[in-house]
This record gives sequence, structure tokens and C-alpha cells, in this order.
Amino acid sequence: MSAMPQQEPGPRPAARPDASMSLLTTVMSTTLDEGYAQAAARRRAEGRSDLPRTLRARIWLAAGLVLAALVVTLGAAQAREAAPALAREREELLERVDSGTAELDDLQAEVDELSADVDARRREAIGEEGTERGDLAALLAGATPVEGPGLELTLDDAEDAALSPGGPRDDDLFHAGRVRDRDLQRVVNGLWQAGAEAISVNGQRLTALSAIRAAGDAVLVDNRPLAPPYSLLVIGAGDELAASFAETGGGRHLAALGDRYGVRASVDVRDDLRLPAAPGLTARTARPAA
Repeated sequence: MSAMPQQEPGPRPAARPDASMSLLTTVMSTTLDEGYAQAAARRRAEGRSDLPRTLRARIWLAAGLVLAALVVTLGAAQAREAAPALAREREELLERVDSGTAELDDLQAEVDELSADVDARRREAIGEEGTERGDLAALLAGATPVEGPGLELTLDDAEDAALSPGGPRDDDLFHAGRVRDRDLQRVVNGLWQAGAEAISVNGQRLTALSAIRAAGDAVLVDNRPLAPPYSLLVIGAGDELAASFAETGGGRHLAALGDRYGVRASVDVRDDLRLPAAPGLTARTARPAA
């Protein structure tokens, strides 16, 4: 059996300071794994680019900016080209407006001329003013203002009248204390029957062609809406006219409206009343009966 060699006494060789950190030293000295190095070498051999991602992003951003600048430039160029066309269209529209305004003025002048001609022909058909025949025809047609003694009759809804849907005018459920078109019709017909020579309702002169109608809860006189109270001015024989009206069907109906529904009415005799002429008269041909 041989004996193990023994180390001779003496100084030992100095150890490296990083001898105990061999793994960490290897990692720090070799920053690229051999597999990655080989893959990079293959890509370089094949001619492929290995640009960093940040560089590719910058390239894409630059391309986008160039494209945006191109779009803005093209838009500005198109706007400059379209500006003259828009200016021409605006001028054409202004010319059309001026032309239409001038045409409208000419038509209005023609309407005024025709209206004057119609008035002259109507006066000729009615008769010359100042003659007995002419004055009577103008009075009956409502073609001239009138003045004289008569009555002022005022109709108003009941104090507690409420809005209600339309319905039969003689039904307590639907009347509700309001003056209806049918009530006004009966009162006006009673005044004509009593001998009235001229009548106006809220300043609206009545003629033989006048119509009193209803549109919902509104009362229309010759298609003009009126609101209560209704003021009727009547040219006639004053006290005698008032007494005659009270005996007519219209007078009795007015009294019943006050008794049953609380409709307010007053009749006052006036010494001097003024009624306007009826607007929009239509001249028609009339022949005496055989």
C-alpha cells in the first residue's frame, strides 16, 4: 500500500478574488446567448433586416405625417378651386332674389290697379252715392259706413263659464254658460227681424252674405275669430227697435240664455252710432223678378 503524497510546507499561491463568483462573472462577460448569436448571424446571412422596433415606429409615424400633409394640401387646393364657383352661385342667387322681388312688386301694382277697377265697377253697379237708389243699395250691401241712432247689445259668457267640448247648443251638459255661434246667429236674425238697418259684431260689418260659424270653441264671423264679450252695434229706431227685438225669437232666446245658463246680456239705446263698411265685398249680378 502506497502512502499519499503530503504537501510540503510553504506559502500557498494566491486565490482569485472572483473565484467564488464564477457563475455571475460568466453571465456578465457573456451578454448574448450563443443561440441568439447564431440566429442573428443567420438573419444577416440571409439579408434580412433586424431594425429595432422603435426605428420601425418612427418610420411609420413619418409616413403618416407625410400622408396627412398630403391630404391637407389637396383639401386646400380644392377649396381654392371651389371658391370662385361658390361666389358665382351666390351672385346668381342674389340676382334671382332681385328679379323675384321686382316681379312681386309688379304683381302687387297690378293687384292694386285691378282692385281700384273693381271698386269703380261696384260703385257703378250699386248706383251713384247721394241718390236715393244708390244710398239704399250701398246700405243694404254694407258697402259704405253708416251712422245714426240704434242699440248697443253686449253678450258675454257666464261668470263661471268653463271650456267644454263641442256639442248640441241646446244641451245643458255642453252649453256650460258660453255664448255659442248658434246663439249669436239667433240674436242677429232677431235684430234683422225687428227692423235693424245695419249690424256689426266686434267691429265686423254684417251683410247678406255674412256667415257666423264655430271652429272648436271659437266663434267666427266671416272667417274671422272673435272673442267674448261680443259687442253688437245696431242702426235702427232706438227704443222701438229694442221693444220689437224682445218680442222676436232671438230676443226670447237671449232671455232664456240668461235665465238658464247665466249668460250676461245688456241692451242700451244710443243716439249716435257709427258702423264701418264691410271689407271684401263681392259684386254679383242681380235681376229683378218678372
